[in-house]
Amino acid sequence: MKRKKWAFDRIYEQGLAGKPIVIERVEPGPAPEVEKKEELASGRHETEEEKEAWRLLKKSVVTYCGTPVGTLAADDPVNGGQMLNYDQVFIRDFVPSALAFLLKGETEIVRNFLLHTLQLQSWEKTVDCYSPGQGLMPASFKVRTLPLSDDKEAYEEVLDPDFGESAIGRVAPVDSGLWWIILLRAYGKISGDYALQERVDVQTGIRLILNLCLTDGFDMFPTLLVTDGSCMIDRRMGIHGHPLEIQSLFYSALRCSREMITPNEGSKKLIHAINNRLSALSFHIREYYWVDMKKINEIYRYKTEEYSYDAANKFNIYPEQIPSWLVNWIPDKGGYLIGNVQPAHMDFRFFLLGNLWAITSSLTTPWQADGILNLIEDKWDDLVGNMPLKICYPALENDEWRIITGSDPKNTFRPKIIAWRSSVEESEASGIQATKICFTAQPYPAGASRRPAKSHPPACPARLSRRLRP
Repeated sequence: MKRKKWAFDRIYEQGLAGKPIVIERVEPGPAPEVEKKEELASGRHETEEEKEAWRLLKKSVVTYCGTPVGTLAADDPVNGGQMLNYDQVFIRDFVPSALAFLLKGETEIVRNFLLHTLQLQSWEKTVDCYSPGQGLMPASFKVRTLPLSDDKEAYEEVLDPDFGESAIGRVAPVDSGLWWIILLRAYGKISGDYALQERVDVQTGIRLILNLCLTDGFDMFPTLLVTDGSCMIDRRMGIHGHPLEIQSLFYSALRCSREMITPNEGSKKLIHAINNRLSALSFHIREYYWVDMKKINEIYRYKTEEYSYDAANKFNIYPEQIPSWLVNWIPDKGGYLIGNVQPAHMDFRFFLLGNLWAITSSLTTPWQADGILNLIEDKWDDLVGNMPLKICYPALENDEWRIITGSDPKNTFRPKIIAWRSSVEESEASGIQATKICFTAQPYPAGASRRPAKSHPPACPARLSRRLRP
């Protein structure tokens, strides 16, 4: 047992090196291949759109030392390479691409991505001479070619990670480590290669991420306290505090970690802490983030300035905080998890990723999951734009936009949406050949309504149909 503990300490100390190291090539090793897509589809042939989507996806693959390690965030031929940091491999953006590769049986790129980002985790990066906590995963990385010092004609490839010190706003990525754990679990479940998660360095990486998230602080809630712009919504959107998206990912990462951590004497306390946090977090989200017509009526009757252990209004929420649009918007048979809850503040905006990921990870109860899907179906015209699924509803306007976003010209009265661009026509029309799920903002024409025309509502897919009525 002492030898194992020494091995963990040795790996932890290696992350304290002051200078970046050149990561050696990670050998793929023996990894069981899943069934090919053709076999899984029972002979179904790919459509032309699917073939084009795969062509664009594989065109964006980034290689390091001859092996694939990820995909670019976007491929924009119009700007001629002037793409800020979109020519890098983002952890959160690669997750949907990784799932597509895994389902097709191409596991090598996902395995390499997990191992290389794990090695980047131990680098010491600074933001204004301050080092982020040990275990922080980078938001993205880029493969750079540098000349060797002793030979000007010889070059070497290095991975240059970005922990937020060069990002717009200089915000550290809170969600990167959570996405990494979730993808690691998905890799093992789909590929069957459970040996990867049992490696000593991988186990150490999981523990470092969890130690960073479970560290004791001044917060009194089981949710993670984060700053604005530290997740998928990486611009100022007024989500500082305890945003739903981070809590859903946190809950999912805790559940995945509990399944992957090797139980022994050294991990006993960590597993106990995970179980305690899962119980407290699930109760907190289901009880205090859920809003439906019944809950709104309860908030209207809240008493304020209560001082007792059994107070109904635990966060001292004033009924005047309920926005005027909410009562007439929320359906009778439906509800959702609001965006944020903290003292004297409830963010009643609807955030799609947090709600859907809460359903995926079973953070919601079954009847809450049905209520969310009922609301999406009932308010399809409001929550779906020209490309499906808005990230946030409603959009910020006027003084609210100036105060919350800081008058951000790139975050104006336009809904942020999630889009899957797989056809050439759609890619050429926008000027960007997106190769995965892209997070974009589409402006509306001047004078146009931000709501889709009622006469031509988008069709609701059957998979989102969860009607309560027979």
